[in-house]
Amino acid sequence: MCLYDRREEKSRDMYNEIDFDKIDLNSAPPTEEPDRQYYYMAKCREWVKDFKRRNGRLPKSCVLNFGCQMNAKDSEKLEGILETIGYVKTDSEDADFVIMNTCTVRENANLRVYGRLGQLKKYKKKNPDMLIALCGCMMQESLVVEKIKQSYRHVDIIFGTHNVFKLAELIENKLNTKGMVIDIWEGTAEIVEDLPSDRKYDFKCGVNIMFGCNNFCSYCIVPYVRGRERSRNPEDIIKEIRALVADGVSEVMLLGQNVNSYGKNLDTPITFAQLLEMVEEIDGLKRIRFMTSHPKDLSDELIAVMAKSKKICRHLHLPMQSGSTKVLSDMNRRYTKEDYLALVDKIRTAIPDISLTTDIIVGFPTETEEDFCDTLDVVRKVRFDSAFTFIYSKRTGTPAADMEFQATEEEIKKRFDSLLKEVQAIAKETCSKDQGKIMEVLVEGLDEQDENLLTGRLSNNLLVHFPGDKALIGTFQNVKLTEAKGFYYIGELA
Repeated sequence: MCLYDRREEKSRDMYNEIDFDKIDLNSAPPTEEPDRQYYYMAKCREWVKDFKRRNGRLPKSCVLNFGCQMNAKDSEKLEGILETIGYVKTDSEDADFVIMNTCTVRENANLRVYGRLGQLKKYKKKNPDMLIALCGCMMQESLVVEKIKQSYRHVDIIFGTHNVFKLAELIENKLNTKGMVIDIWEGTAEIVEDLPSDRKYDFKCGVNIMFGCNNFCSYCIVPYVRGRERSRNPEDIIKEIRALVADGVSEVMLLGQNVNSYGKNLDTPITFAQLLEMVEEIDGLKRIRFMTSHPKDLSDELIAVMAKSKKICRHLHLPMQSGSTKVLSDMNRRYTKEDYLALVDKIRTAIPDISLTTDIIVGFPTETEEDFCDTLDVVRKVRFDSAFTFIYSKRTGTPAADMEFQATEEEIKKRFDSLLKEVQAIAKETCSKDQGKIMEVLVEGLDEQDENLLTGRLSNNLLVHFPGDKALIGTFQNVKLTEAKGFYYIGELA
């Protein structure tokens, strides 16, 4: 039986409200989650009350997010827990508690973190009671943790990707010890539901449907730091989305390292396509997005569900990585150039208005000029609406890190420039096909360059900038696309 009184109500935190005053802090902490974390949140709330008595204000917290949308979602959970404890959110690193949620996909991301840690040291000298925490993918690497222990002694708490939910418990531990608190899990099968989350937007939200990755692409560190695939129960996902919609959310982004393999490890397996059909039935939800899709797992069933859907956005991010079958094999991607092209044809036949975007790596160690020409060939045949292009970055700890390069840095840079030019030229053409049309956009905010303009997003994921009142933010509006600008449109309210 649950120890605490949970009240179902509409809340920005999007979790069942807890009456923290009813929690007996003199008792031993519960062993079951999430009750154990509610207990530690209550303990930390008592510390916050004491902090306010001593300082005449509430403590401030700053969460610095690095990396992907999965990290961004984790950061919302961290901010939700801190808000529940009583911290006041700030964007300034001159705060009482700073958490850096790290990324380690590329090694230069690690250097950014070390640089920021050096900057934080001056704030800690000014405020000795300041707490600094590091979490996320970078912390799953033992060499990184050792380096921080030796060279960055001003860090107070270190935890990884698997136990983000334990933040309150880790804070409580730190408040009662002088040393650095380190809690790194190598892996977990546990998924803790019903914890607070502080959403960045009122009207749209990311929703984790699974965690981890089983693919082991030879260039990628993610499976080693995020762990094996584990899917959330569909009932928990639907419950969360229903609560989000009740709280004003009209668009959700279903998140996973490979959403196409969702549900395979559940006691009662279901497919990602079946989950999408369940989400589609939620009243009040207008748009459904998802990422990321691995080409090898994209099924005919999913294509059929997308084709008939009224809510799934007409956009699919389908990372190609390379157009060379040989390089794809070396990358352990488990599809060929021909497989990818056949899949694109199948998708476009079923959904003619689909917007296709992709990821492409240039300069993979085994890539030759002929292999790169294969990549250009696929780009020209598929004609992506946009592509995220990267020069291969050696990642220690992955199989590709031991491969010998077949090209010089200069050759790779030339290939990258050539690819970028091709991608941009094609995108300029493909993204102008709707010029003059009136289309529905979700108004997301003010234009970052011109506050007299609003920014909205089309179903196909392209941005539109147009004049309008900021009161329209969070609503759907019909906008005439008056001028194509390559990767975005200029428009006007219709």
